[in-house]
Amino acid sequence: MADKTAESSLPEEATTPQEAIPQEKPTVGPSPPPNGGTLAWLNVLGSFMLYFNTWGILNTFGAYQNYYESGALFHASSSDISWVGSIAAFLLMFVGIFVGPIYDRGYLRTLLIVGSFMVVFGHMMLSLCSQFWQVVLAQGFVVGIGTGCLFVPCVAIIPQYFSTKLGAAMGAAVSGSALGGVIYPIVLYRLINQIGFPWAVRVIGFIALGTLLLPLSIMRLRVQPPKVRAIIDPTAFKDPVYLAFVFTSLIAYMGLFVILFYLSFFAEATGITDNSLAFYLVPIFNAASVFGRTIPNKLADRFGPFNLLIPAALSSGLLMFCMIAVHSKGAVIAMAVLSGFMSGALIGLPPMCLAILTVDKSKIGTRIGMGYAIIALGVLVGGPGGGAILRQSGASLDWQGLWVFGGVPTCVSGLCYMAIRVYKYGPKLNIKA
Repeated sequence: MADKTAESSLPEEATTPQEAIPQEKPTVGPSPPPNGGTLAWLNVLGSFMLYFNTWGILNTFGAYQNYYESGALFHASSSDISWVGSIAAFLLMFVGIFVGPIYDRGYLRTLLIVGSFMVVFGHMMLSLCSQFWQVVLAQGFVVGIGTGCLFVPCVAIIPQYFSTKLGAAMGAAVSGSALGGVIYPIVLYRLINQIGFPWAVRVIGFIALGTLLLPLSIMRLRVQPPKVRAIIDPTAFKDPVYLAFVFTSLIAYMGLFVILFYLSFFAEATGITDNSLAFYLVPIFNAASVFGRTIPNKLADRFGPFNLLIPAALSSGLLMFCMIAVHSKGAVIAMAVLSGFMSGALIGLPPMCLAILTVDKSKIGTRIGMGYAIIALGVLVGGPGGGAILRQSGASLDWQGLWVFGGVPTCVSGLCYMAIRVYKYGPKLNIKA
């Protein structure tokens, strides 16, 4: 009996300590970014095509501005014409305040479908326009909202796949906007005289359709957000560095879009170049910005984005002041190249800075959307404001006033970026910031 009792008690004695010890459940979370691989670089390629059809299309507006100024399609003032490009650029960034949370909820494919449709549909409607208000609706609002649906995904998808190579990956993707700004104005100019404005715009729409099918087929979210978020991140308003950066970028973009809109028209209106070279200044400007968007972003991995953004902003402003002294063909081409390079850095580096300033990467879509919705107000002021200054002298065009209007806020933004950098990282120059 004693042996049986001992034997029967053994299992109970053996299992009791095991049951008393709580079993730890393994924590499940997103794996770190792969920083390479086929899928990661395919998403960079998809982002490249989205940039090609967002900022690439908007970077073309200088060519449209020059064509509209001729009065061949409709008659309007320089300020009114610039409203078309300003509204499109404003909506590209402002729509992000709604697109960011939608992206964070995992609806990447829906955004790509809606945005692609509106970009193509807007161009098809633009080809039928013959009055100013029609162009505002088609090119300003429809294309603008479409590009807004595509912009946040092309920025926010890359940090899901890259961390240590973030600058190089973003630089490669952002260069798509510059390539679009080279190809689209050349297509527009070459085809207007051959097949007319309507069919030239339709060809651009078909190019957009073909290139947007690629991101639709290959882009995928790597990390699904854990919960549904509000349309606005309240913690952003308690982050002084984030807010200071956003408002500084607003000032920078207010000045930057002056040269982007008016360089081509300036060259032809002042008699420095003929109509053909004036149109080609837009692709020259954007070709230079290819290197401005890739080289600084690549160097940002080593030196830090703020250390490169500061000189880019200051240089862009100073180059606009130098436009006052431009009176020859060689000088205007040189300014197009230099300004294109610096503006490329000024457009390509802020998304990287916003990604770095967002500590909680799960909110990156919302933070980028909020930031660019505020920055968009600067774009809305820059083009029409410059046009109003340009025409304020009546018959004569006030080019000096226009370039001062563009140069002052861009230089001020460079100083503000410097203040943010010193506040966050300190005054030492050898710090990666």
